[in-house]
Amino acid sequence: MKAKEFKEMTNEELASKLKSLKQELLNLRFANATGQLANPMQIRVCKKDIARVQTILTERKLKSNEGRA
Repeated sequence: MKAKEFKEMTNEELASKLKSLKQELLNLRFANATGQLANPMQIRVCKKDIARVQTILTERKLKSNEGRA
């Protein structure tokens, strides 16, 4: 997914998406270890999506903390 699509999601949706992406990464790693993974690039894409979601959540957290100070 694109970062723009993630930015349109709410924090709860992002947390849910992060959880599902981590589960998907675990499954991809198992498939790779057993030789069943057809496209190893899926692991890289999944990792980047996880990083995007974490970045957006961190940005929102920092922005909300600035408003309080």
